[in-house]
Amino acid sequence: MSYKTDIQIAREAKKKPIQEIGAKLGIASEHLLPYGHDKAKLSQEFINGVQGKPNGKLVLVTAINPTPAGEGKTTTTVGLGDGLNRIGKKAAICIREASLGPNFGMKGGAAGGGMAQVVPMEDMNLHFTGDFHAITSAHNLLAAMIDNHIYWGNTLDIDIRRVAWRRVMDMNDRALRQINVSLGGVANGFPREAGFDITVASEVMAILCLAKDLEDLQRRLGDMIVAYRRDKTPVYCRDIKADGAMTVLLKDAMQPNLVQTLENNPAFVHGGPFANIAHGCNSVIATTTALKIADYVVTEAGFGADLGAEKFFDIKCRKAGLKPDAAVIVATVRAMKMNGGVAKADLGSENVEAVKKGCPNLGRHISNVKSFGVPVVVAINHFVTDTDAEVEAVKAYVAEMGAEAILCKHWAKGSEGIEDLAKKVVQLAESGSSSFAPLYPDDMSLFQKIDTIAKRIYHADEVIADKKIRDQLKEWEAQGYGNLPICMAKTQYSFSTDPNLRGAPTGHSVPIREVRLSAGAGFVVVICGEIMTMPGLPKVPSAENICLNDDGQIEGLF
Repeated sequence: MSYKTDIQIAREAKKKPIQEIGAKLGIASEHLLPYGHDKAKLSQEFINGVQGKPNGKLVLVTAINPTPAGEGKTTTTVGLGDGLNRIGKKAAICIREASLGPNFGMKGGAAGGGMAQVVPMEDMNLHFTGDFHAITSAHNLLAAMIDNHIYWGNTLDIDIRRVAWRRVMDMNDRALRQINVSLGGVANGFPREAGFDITVASEVMAILCLAKDLEDLQRRLGDMIVAYRRDKTPVYCRDIKADGAMTVLLKDAMQPNLVQTLENNPAFVHGGPFANIAHGCNSVIATTTALKIADYVVTEAGFGADLGAEKFFDIKCRKAGLKPDAAVIVATVRAMKMNGGVAKADLGSENVEAVKKGCPNLGRHISNVKSFGVPVVVAINHFVTDTDAEVEAVKAYVAEMGAEAILCKHWAKGSEGIEDLAKKVVQLAESGSSSFAPLYPDDMSLFQKIDTIAKRIYHADEVIADKKIRDQLKEWEAQGYGNLPICMAKTQYSFSTDPNLRGAPTGHSVPIREVRLSAGAGFVVVICGEIMTMPGLPKVPSAENICLNDDGQIEGLF
């Protein structure tokens, strides 16, 4: 049996004018700045005007560790938003924007799937409203101004061996990870080593997603450390006098984007920090605004709960004063089988024992999320190859963990297929049982925070960090940065730093390769194992299959 592709379904969507979508949340048309007929930015005036309203309920959608079998976290986020609207709740969805790099690399798109999508799908997966281009431009303006300052006399006495600010682009390009710049003689400056990260790994991206308003944005940009002097004292972005111009470039990008689901329900799509490099959540300004105008806000955090949910709780909620009312952990029978040792080619055959063997990965995520004091329900994202016996095995395992697993068929049926989950989420959220608290206090030492995450979330035995890294952490504490949260950068495929170690491993170590201070964003990035801040393309990138057809329509986006 053949199914329509996501892009075919999206192209057939009966979209409503964006003003009608805004009206569902009480947004008057004069507060929507349209980008065509089906997407718009929300005015700062409207955002300011709703701050006195009470908050709705906040629901986090997270997942097990991703596998090549697919989990469908965004699909479930969109489906749940539609499902809540279907049962009479005024619900809004808050998700991240898609990065061009992964879209043309492995993912091929990031707007949900099947009958649970956000549209316009093609626009969202390409240039959208230009936010990522603005972030790229602002980031690289600062890079240019640093080298320009050095060229024209270097009055700040920057040590060119210690320029910390790299360049960015929104594409996977391994050739740019480590480069030499300013070659070609006196006219081009002083040669030095540099490199590129992907735009979604930029501290500017993280700042845009954590800033409350333009004033807070500029303050945070100014706080970024871009280089060090010969005496090792930091040089800040405001010392280069770039923070004002960067804020100008980001003025429109700060405003949340409003679009719609296939069922014409409101969705805010804004920001997109990587989840295994940065904090992996959509913008604070989109989430907090949605909470003022919707009864329920469904948001997601990137990758598995060990990365996305932990950072959502320990960074985003801590910084924005958010208190989630419920959490949904997405799992699939296929992924359970893969965690149980079944090869991708064999996932279509029933294998209840492999499902049971793979369930401990899900179990650890359940206990981890519960440890934050947030009530949990599991969404089994249905695939047509799932058998009743396999589904029952997952449900039985989750029941033993003190939670409930609900089979969801939103991919095929839209909101109709996820009503049961929507009702359970309402029950959890309105029970008042959430006693949310972050994993660690602000005043814990930086290394203790790292150790706490590694042992309590990853179930590691130890953190391996050489003296240089430990001394660097102590130095930042002495400079007043000891109260910052930790942003762990590690593989998304495992609780460990070994992407091939599936299931729920114990007895492993977490080696720290590097630590980076994101003083503007307000966290310390801890790079573990072989994680890259500039991904490469796979052997056969999605870009090879993306093209325009004879009718001028895009093909190949999933």
